[in-house]
Amino acid sequence: MTLWTCPVCDQRFVNQNQRHSCNEKTLDDFLDGKSLQTLDLFYHFISAYKKMGDFVLHPAKSRIAFAARIRFGYIHRLGKDYVDVVLTFNQPHHDNLCFYRIGEVPGGKYFQHYLRIMKREDVNEEVRKYMKMALDNGS
Repeated sequence: MTLWTCPVCDQRFVNQNQRHSCNEKTLDDFLDGKSLQTLDLFYHFISAYKKMGDFVLHPAKSRIAFAARIRFGYIHRLGKDYVDVVLTFNQPHHDNLCFYRIGEVPGGKYFQHYLRIMKREDVNEEVRKYMKMALDNGS
């Protein structure tokens, strides 16, 4: 898979000259000042995800996106003692115990599934199943 790299912000995209907002935020900007609990949860989640396949983190203005061939989710919020994650699918998955909200993206082609990680054990078998599904869709 060949990705185009923006010469301004170094983000990689599937399409040549992909429309996007260049920004100067880094991963460190998002993690700076966060509690040890939040940092531990963040790195635990990313480590579990990296074991499933290849993707990159794209810090943006208000989130940290996950991208393979396309973006398939993002870190929505790094709270005081939790991490909110959004996974994107092309259909809603209502029959689950892990998502606290499912929202339809305008246009109806995608559904965002919101997950809150408050302890390491929250990245359980069910969550990993959906993480893998989102990554596969993004690849």
